[in-house]
Amino acid sequence: MDDFIINSVCRTERNNASDYRKELPHAINTILKSMDDERCFAHIGDEPIHFSTSVKEMIDKFREILFPGYFSGEKIDGANLVYNLGQGISQLYDILSEQIIHVLRHDCLRYGHACSECEGSGNKIALKVIQAIPNLRVSLAEDVKGAYDGDPAAKSHDEVIFSYPGLFAITVYRIANILFNLNVPQLPRIMTEHAHSLTGIDIHPGAKIGERFVIDHGTGVVVGETSVVGNNVRLYQNVTIGALSLPPDAGEKLREAKRHPTIEDDVIIYSGATILGGETTIGARSIVGGNVWLTHSVPPDTKVFMESPSLIYKHQENQKELNHEYQT
Repeated sequence: MDDFIINSVCRTERNNASDYRKELPHAINTILKSMDDERCFAHIGDEPIHFSTSVKEMIDKFREILFPGYFSGEKIDGANLVYNLGQGISQLYDILSEQIIHVLRHDCLRYGHACSECEGSGNKIALKVIQAIPNLRVSLAEDVKGAYDGDPAAKSHDEVIFSYPGLFAITVYRIANILFNLNVPQLPRIMTEHAHSLTGIDIHPGAKIGERFVIDHGTGVVVGETSVVGNNVRLYQNVTIGALSLPPDAGEKLREAKRHPTIEDDVIIYSGATILGGETTIGARSIVGGNVWLTHSVPPDTKVFMESPSLIYKHQENQKELNHEYQT
């Protein structure tokens, strides 16, 4: 009897599923008709846009070259260093040139640009990026040292390289910034958004950032496209270096304008601080405290802090309220 009931239920559920599937052709036709709706976006008949897996492969290969031995699948020593790095750099060049050619061709065909000789340009740009690696390694070494020197919790430079999300985001940014400055479309932003998805740190590849840049903890950090950040700057979590509120039609009007702040050398910005506006400059050696909101410039050697908040304590037994000035 029980088997009969179960079988009846299964048949009924299967028939119900079949009834729903019969409605799919109509739904498909409706969706296909919406392809002609000019209010919506479609990417049909053009070069496919990148997938994050190929970008991830490229970033992983970059890290193997930039920090030899740290992210390799095998031990690297004097016996195989030349072979290992030579092979890795060759592989990176092939991946990178393919990606660059892809985005150049995509934009050329989709937007009707004048021919940029995509393949030749892509190979040339990829070689320039490869040639920039020695200087890039020096810059990243300074970032590592800056993170280690300013963080008592860091036990070694190796720990910073292996585990700090701030360094990962900065590494991807510095690669993407080179590509951005070489006028490679799409790819730099795809790379930094990949790092953003993994770390919660959003650095636009167009930002100008100096040496020994440190992001401590990192989650929620935003650095906008036209930001200028000097040397030896340290940011903590949830810091925003952003633009002021913009009108709905600001895209075209302000696309090339400086919309984000300038942070000069040796500045420390603590967690939760928000600094906005293209005319806003934080002077050298200044300190911006937690949760500060700034839309105007600060001269060098200035400390900006929130006024100490008034806290209310409720005792669990008698629920008495007590105002207490808390010195942050």
